[in-house]
Amino acid sequence: MSGSISSPSGTPASDPTATAAETGAIADAISFFRLSCGRWRSQRSSHHLLHRQAEAGSSYIEVVELEAGDPQLVAIAELHGEDPDKLVGGCRVRWSGSMAWDKAGEAHEGESVFGLIPTDTLGREGLLLRDRGYAETAPVAGRFAMDERDALLLTTAYETMNSLERFSFAGPNVRLRTSTVEGLSNTASFCIETRVEGAAASESAATPLKETTAAGSGGAVNPKESVSLLGW
Repeated sequence: MSGSISSPSGTPASDPTATAAETGAIADAISFFRLSCGRWRSQRSSHHLLHRQAEAGSSYIEVVELEAGDPQLVAIAELHGEDPDKLVGGCRVRWSGSMAWDKAGEAHEGESVFGLIPTDTLGREGLLLRDRGYAETAPVAGRFAMDERDALLLTTAYETMNSLERFSFAGPNVRLRTSTVEGLSNTASFCIETRVEGAAASESAATPLKETTAAGSGGAVNPKESVSLLGW
């Protein structure tokens, strides 16, 4: 049995009009990013390993593609000491969410910019430059790679912790994400993300992400929140 994905409408993987997310054939990392553009509703379960407890959460995520020559990407490349001409593109991500254990007035909101610099000829592995990290707000560079099932893997090493994330499509409008953080904070998370229909990726960044569904939303941004690839 092949690992191809059929669309919810039953479009066969061999259909030449099927999208990459429907067939499961994603050529490179920048194609994965493009398939992720749009608005998503995310349901998240985080497992705090030291406390042996799980915490639920939800968020809305918006992913907008940025071309390789975008000034935001050029600035990030220069910030990391990389050649901007090696960029193949990137994206801007905004999120608004909440977790079950949030205190009154605590929220998880923000945005981040990502730029891709491949290190192989196929564009399936390389550097992913970010303007803020997973568990801190300082700029950070991670490594990306695509596995044999066309899932996107991201690894980031810090002085006190390491993170690993895996992203995959279960269809054109469903994305799965797993992540682990080892070090000062030992957590494992699983997210199911569904595309919000009618929300184009080209919508203005000024459009607010109004809907959050878990308790404790609203209030100031938490400067120590975790920032994941393609969302919170």
